[in-house]
Amino acid sequence: MSNPEIPLWTAPAHPAWVSAINQEGNCLNLPAVVPLDEASLLNHARQATGLDDFGDERWREPFRVLIKALEEEAQLTLMGRLMARSDIILWLSTRLQVTDLLQSHPEILDEQVTAPMVIAGLPRSGTSILFELLWQDPEVGVPLTWEAILPCPPPERASYDSDPRIDKAHKLVTQWNRVAPEFASMHEMGGRIPAECGLLMVGTFISDHIAALHQTPGYSMWCAQADYLPVYTYHKQILQILQWKNPRQRWLLKAPEHQVHLETLLQVYPDARIVQTHRDPLKCMASTTSLMGTLYHMRSDQPFNAELFENIIMGEATAQRLEKVIEQRENGVVPDASIVDSRYQDLMNDPIACIQNIYAHFQMDLSSSALSNMLKYLEGKPKGKFGIHHYEIDEHRSKERPLFQRYQELYGVPDEM
Repeated sequence: MSNPEIPLWTAPAHPAWVSAINQEGNCLNLPAVVPLDEASLLNHARQATGLDDFGDERWREPFRVLIKALEEEAQLTLMGRLMARSDIILWLSTRLQVTDLLQSHPEILDEQVTAPMVIAGLPRSGTSILFELLWQDPEVGVPLTWEAILPCPPPERASYDSDPRIDKAHKLVTQWNRVAPEFASMHEMGGRIPAECGLLMVGTFISDHIAALHQTPGYSMWCAQADYLPVYTYHKQILQILQWKNPRQRWLLKAPEHQVHLETLLQVYPDARIVQTHRDPLKCMASTTSLMGTLYHMRSDQPFNAELFENIIMGEATAQRLEKVIEQRENGVVPDASIVDSRYQDLMNDPIACIQNIYAHFQMDLSSSALSNMLKYLEGKPKGKFGIHHYEIDEHRSKERPLFQRYQELYGVPDEM
């Protein structure tokens, strides 16, 4: 019997071709047909790259935690196993290539990543629209999806817009829309789309991005307690690789997990400029429940249980995450000069004024070309371009409002329900 206090999500029907694949999978010994054991995954990555050195060994324990959770908790369908195996082999192969490249060209680690702007906030709090708006500044560089997932060999300026990896990555990431068509209305995908920089962390196997793909609470809880310093160190190495042959004036980065790791982020990027987004947490949680339910349903037919992901979705844990953000700011770990706030309502009501406030806080010049590009972007991107993301707020969510009173009062975040 389901717990009435757990936000539920109803899965839509799979496309017919996905259902047919998964039905055939029910007749097979899936671990034998699509193995997810350590030896098989590592050997395939080695064979695919011709390389053998994975570098720093700190990735190995979370890797083992992940594949154990995939077998014991995720209840993957045939499609889910195929997608998971493909992902893991890609992440392992990239790690091998990164290690080999940095050993061959240690000068890459001398690349300076100066004053990156980092957007951090709850999922569905306006981070994506802010990210794409700020990207319109010609002085800004963002990791595009294709280079974030296929960073080796390093992108080159001369072939940056015609690199064959663009098409390869586009086909790979838009597979999600083919497996779950409703996902297209939730998150735009494509090879040339700016990527959440959480994708740069997957080679460490400590990743909210990985945790969001499967119902693997054991792995999620392991990551929640992990040391993120090696994660951000690897993250910076990928940025150094990306800018080595295609310099960027100033990086713009975005990922929800940054908000609870600001202290570690500033250890690796001491001059980072952080933009913290704010929105009614009840609204964010409802949208996140729908998004994550869709991601899990791509790979498993087990009922979506949001309680398993209380560190991401549930009210009390979300309140704890926000309290950690407040503490990092109040105790001086994050200096006031290093962070500025962006409220969702302000962004929706007057996006240009919101951008101007961000630039003013960091004493940056908003050029006329940047402003013009931003206005054109707003004119050309109507809400709901790829369909409307429908989701509901469970009645019990309103009872959680007191959990967020301090946060909402401190940052002036209005109720949206």
